[in-house]
Amino acid sequence: MGNKRSQCWLWLALDVSTRLVVGCAIGPRTDATAQALWDSLPPEYRQRAILYTDFWQSYPKVFPAKRHRPVGKHTGLTSHVERLNNTLRQRCSRLVRKTLSFSKKLQNHIGALWLFILHYNAQRLAPT
Repeated sequence: MGNKRSQCWLWLALDVSTRLVVGCAIGPRTDATAQALWDSLPPEYRQRAILYTDFWQSYPKVFPAKRHRPVGKHTGLTSHVERLNNTLRQRCSRLVRKTLSFSKKLQNHIGALWLFILHYNAQRLAPT
């Protein structure tokens, strides 16, 4: 938003069986944003889910050890999130570098992301 100095990252949590976005945090790559992601998860996921992540340093500081499994890309356990990231970049042009569709304000950026996530989840839940 605005310039390269104000970088913002999208942190997502997906349910592997339904592919629904069950948690989301938007912010810098800090422990506070990792905590926001953990806090965004519904209580039933925080109690029972296993979280497969990459090896980013903030995850083990925030996620309980019995719930967290850092894995490499070769395992395929993070492929659903990577696929969603690609879908986001394809369908939400403000996430692509060097685009004409950009957000000058953080709130506009967040709003566009939430609209996409809500629409994505609604499509996943719709009967076929």
